[in-house]
Amino acid sequence: MSATQMMIVAGEASGDLHAASLVAAMKARQPGLSFSGVGGPAMAGQGVELIFDAGRIAVVGLTEAVGHLGDIRQAMRLLEEELTRRRPALLILIDFPDFNLILAKKAKRLGVPVFYYITPQVWAWRSGRVRTIGRLADRVAVILPFEQEFFRQRGVAVDFVGHPLLDVVPANLSRRTFRSQHGLAEKTPVVGLLPGSRRLEIAVLLPVFLKAAKLFAKRHSEAVFLLPLAPTFTTDDLAPFDLAGQGLDIRVVADQRYEAMAACDAALAASGTVTLELAILNVPMLMAYRVTPLTWHIGRRLVRLKHLSLVNLVAGREVVPEILQYQVRPARIYEELEKMMTDANKRADMLNGLALVRERLGGPGAAARAATIALAAAGVP
Repeated sequence: MSATQMMIVAGEASGDLHAASLVAAMKARQPGLSFSGVGGPAMAGQGVELIFDAGRIAVVGLTEAVGHLGDIRQAMRLLEEELTRRRPALLILIDFPDFNLILAKKAKRLGVPVFYYITPQVWAWRSGRVRTIGRLADRVAVILPFEQEFFRQRGVAVDFVGHPLLDVVPANLSRRTFRSQHGLAEKTPVVGLLPGSRRLEIAVLLPVFLKAAKLFAKRHSEAVFLLPLAPTFTTDDLAPFDLAGQGLDIRVVADQRYEAMAACDAALAASGTVTLELAILNVPMLMAYRVTPLTWHIGRRLVRLKHLSLVNLVAGREVVPEILQYQVRPARIYEELEKMMTDANKRADMLNGLALVRERLGGPGAAARAATIALAAAGVP
């Protein structure tokens, strides 16, 4: 077993970001460490040897995974071979449970310690996985304030390290800076379009967001729409959506993602981590979520939550509108967008709720705290 070799697996864009921060924090403590695994550009930027591209296996929903089974099996085979060959000092898992728990079993058989950093949303559905995680992982760290108690009540000790976004998202960004750099007047209505980080998400949500944007532009002809690219995408990936032919002022932003988000008056967002990013940046938003009908009906039977948005879950009440499945229509989204932009009371209430969310997420330093746990689990001083 190599004392300096680590394996780390993240299955989607947000996991790639958090994994990269953890790798950087671990290397800051122990510069001789080397990493391999599954991830994206952020992990590659930290020197992680990518055995497989996370973008090929990142999916939303049960039925959507079927079309990616070949890639998923290939990724698993390659990782199992690497585990057997290299015997890393530690396997670090970032969310992505259906894949990562299988890999954890392999690691357990080989005697490789497992650190589960950023656990799946077991509080939402399939809570039986809590015991599986407790059995397979040597250490577990959670990032949402209510998760530690959830695990404790089920007999699994975990560490709450705070949310890693607070290390990544600059909370004090000025909306004026980006606007002045890009010729946007202070009074220009600016709306963010954030349809997700997975191809299927974008294919489903972006066309609806664009139609809602057209409805908004009818009343606000001067409106500008910013589309900050997820790290896993390029402008070429947006070609099928013919943004230039929409009759809207749409500006795709690749290099100043958070600056663009902070410059928005409001945002249309997919479910997931991006909603917390917007909350940290103090940007009012609505959350949209739509999957295949079969996945939706299965999920409704399994998920027992009052809210689906991470923002609302952290707040413990509805702060941002949740537009789900069959409600995901242009007119419905436009209606909520118009309220966010013109109803001063609604906007103030939402901003107060976002402030509560930021308070509950904890302070910066999650990656450093997780790095301490990871190095201890690996037996590295």
